[in-house]
Order: sequence, then C-alpha cells, then structure tokens
Amino acid sequence: MTEGRDLELPEDVGVVNVGLPLFAESVAAQGRPSIQVDWRIPAAGDPVSVAALRRLSGPLNDQVDAANAEVARRLDTGVPMLVDVRPAADVLPRLGDRALLHPGPAVELSQVCDPLRRSLRVTALAEGWCRTLDEADALLESGEVTLIPANDLDVVVPMAAVVGPSTPLWVCELVTDGERLTAAAPVGQGSGDVAWFGRETPAAQERLVLLRDAVGPVLSAAVTDSGPVDVLSLAAQAVAMGDDVHVRTQAATNLLIRHLLPSLMASTHQKAVEVARYMSANHLLFLTLAMASARTLTAWAGQVEGSSVVTAMARNGTDFGARLAGGTRWFLSPAPMVGRALFHPGRGAGDGAPDIGDSALLELVGLGGAAAAGSPAVGQLVGGAAEAAALTAELDRVCVARSTRFTLPTHGGRGTPLGVDVRRVVEHGITPKVTTGILHRSDGSGQVGAGVAEAPIGCFRAAMLDLDARLATDSAR
Repeated sequence: MTEGRDLELPEDVGVVNVGLPLFAESVAAQGRPSIQVDWRIPAAGDPVSVAALRRLSGPLNDQVDAANAEVARRLDTGVPMLVDVRPAADVLPRLGDRALLHPGPAVELSQVCDPLRRSLRVTALAEGWCRTLDEADALLESGEVTLIPANDLDVVVPMAAVVGPSTPLWVCELVTDGERLTAAAPVGQGSGDVAWFGRETPAAQERLVLLRDAVGPVLSAAVTDSGPVDVLSLAAQAVAMGDDVHVRTQAATNLLIRHLLPSLMASTHQKAVEVARYMSANHLLFLTLAMASARTLTAWAGQVEGSSVVTAMARNGTDFGARLAGGTRWFLSPAPMVGRALFHPGRGAGDGAPDIGDSALLELVGLGGAAAAGSPAVGQLVGGAAEAAALTAELDRVCVARSTRFTLPTHGGRGTPLGVDVRRVVEHGITPKVTTGILHRSDGSGQVGAGVAEAPIGCFRAAMLDLDARLATDSAR
C-alpha cells in the first residue's frame, strides 16, 4: 500500500476456510463464495503415529513409494485365469481328511460367531462326518476337526461360508515371470436357505450336496471344454454395466454363463437341468470367482517387500484382519458392525451380526466399494448415487493408483481406486468401506440385510507402525 493513499477494499470477496465449517457456512449464508477445506490433524494427533508418518513419508518415502508402485503394477496388470473346478481335497494337499476352512484370521472355536458356527456344523453334516447337528457340535468340541483360516491355504471364502474336503472350488492361476500362482474359492451356494448365510437347515445341507455331486462336476467339465477363462476381463465389462462385483454381480454372472453356455449345453450329467436352475437363480455366482482371481493378484503383490499397501483384509465375524505386502502377519481389530444398512422387512440394527467374510479383498483390487460410483445398486443401498460416488471418492484419497482395467463410464472413464496405503489411511483417518451383506447375529435365519462395513482403523495403525519398525531396522543394518 502506498503511504498516504486510502485503503481500497475489494468489492467481491471469496473465502477459503481452514478449520471450523461454521465460518464458511456464515459467509455462504451471506451470498458470497466460500470453500471449506477438509482438514484434520494428521493421525488424530497421536504422537507415535505422527512420528512414524514423518519417517515413512520423509526419509523412507522414496523407498516405500517405489515398493508401492510395484505393488500397484501387479494388482493392475496381472491376468488371473479360471482353469478348473475341483474338490478342495484335490486342490489342497495340506487340507487333511477332517479339516474345515473358515473366513478371516484364525479364531478359537469358543470365539466363533453364531452364523459361522452354524455353517461349520452343517458342513460337517454334508461331509458325512456325523448325522445330526448335535453330533456335529460334539465333533467340533472334541477337536477332531481342525479349523484352518482359508487364507492360509490361498483360499478365500465369502461371509460365513466354510470349505470342507468335498467342497467344489473355482481354481484360478496367475502366471508371471515364469511363476505360477494358484488361488481358489468355493463355488457360490446361491441365495436363500444356505449355509454361507449361517443357515443349518436340511435345505442348506442339500445345497452343499448338490454343489458337491452335480454343480462341481458340471462346471469342471464346462471349464475344461471351454478352456481357461480371463476372469477380470469379464469383471471389467461388468463394471461398465453397473456391477460393483461385490454386492452386485448380475452382469458378471450373465457374462460368465454366456461364455460357458456351449460347454454347459454339452453336459450329459443326470442333474444337468437342476444345475442349470441353480445357476440361473444364483445372481451372485460370479462373486467367489472374482474373489479367487483377486487372491492371485494379492498373492503376487504380496511378494513385494517394504510396501505400505494393504494386500489382505478379512473378517471372521469376531476379528477384522489386515496384512501388508511383504508380510504374513495379521493385524487385528474387533470386527465392525455393518452400517448404512438396508434391512429386510421386520429386521433392524439389533438383528445384525458383525461383519464377516474374505470378500473385502475385492476393495483392494479396484472392485466393491472402489467401483461403487458406477453401480446404481450400491446407490440404492447407501442412499443415492451421490453417496455411492462418495464411497469411491473417499477410497481414492487413501489409494496409490487408479485401475486401468476397471473404469467407470459414468465418471468420464476414470479408473477405480487401487492400492490402499496405510500411511494415508492413518494420516486422514479414512479406512476402506466394504459393501456387504448382513447375517442375523443369533437365530440362524440367514441374511437380514446389506450395507457398508467400515474397516476399523486400529489394525491399519498397527500395520503402519510395524512397517516403520521393520524399515528402521533394515536401514540401521
């Protein structure tokens, strides 16, 4: 300002406000432009976390970023192929004669939630190990049946599903640099009266037997006849058609059935028509196939050392676990309840069990909540298209890349968020949101709704601190 001249104030004033939104709201109420900066204290002001963030995003930043770029490349470019459908005992030599695979991290039988316990019992019945549910309970309590986290054997299972030796599995392979990585997931049980929803009825047992005796063999023959299937190519088409490939897989399922249709029509199995009825009614058929293919990607990405990207998220109904690339340790927090829920008539928040299943890995590879912005079905679930878009936008803030495979036509062809970075999660206090179903907590009535589970931040903070300690030790050598 020149000395002696009057101060001239601008006639048009706009405000950028950092801090309490009240100031920006007051300016806006007076008809002037205002922008509210979404700012918060990093890591909620926790001094230990802030110190780790300073190191990981300071002196160690280039090292971590380079590892993260390689993880993102693997998640984005791997091409998993469906190669077979086989009984678990044929695929998993480590399974054992009397073992059951369950979702999420390891859990003691005494801590198993009600829906998962019911699924364990009815699966034991379907395996022929006992004749009644009471006998199944006694068998589990005796310790004669080994409970194994499915992820330990490169298998992923949805919700409260359980894998026994005779369970048919989708088998996916990823060939990279001469290495062959294999992962699997059970062929989906469908909707209604089914074990993966925590049902232990005769109908749930019959569905498991149908899968074992008919669906598995028919699909195995069809995949053998058709040749390997590029799973994520179908998923990418489905995203463009409105699937998030988690709570909605109708388009992906239809594409898969169309691809296999000539081979399915050639089936001479005596229950081929019954299998066709099952497949046509199972709008979530593609879900577990997508999970198996995603598991091959995270296995490949998980080989990269020194990364801050999450390569596993899983829930057993008791604990929520997260794991970083380059590590095998699970970091645990209590399994969250499912929020933003749309319940079946007559059901409400008091009926829901905590979040469960391995399907949260889909959010790590660009699907599920990452693709919510392009899915009208997710919009209906969370309260509208804007809310669905907000799920994707929020995840984008804590990811290191965007997918070149999964793109959203309704959002200018933008790639879905890819590669959740624990540094950003802890700094911003934003955790992945998982679109998922809700099971009844105690009465065995099955699915009672669907909604969005918010991953607990505690396990991500623990994972970040562990990474900081490991890298500090390496740099000191």
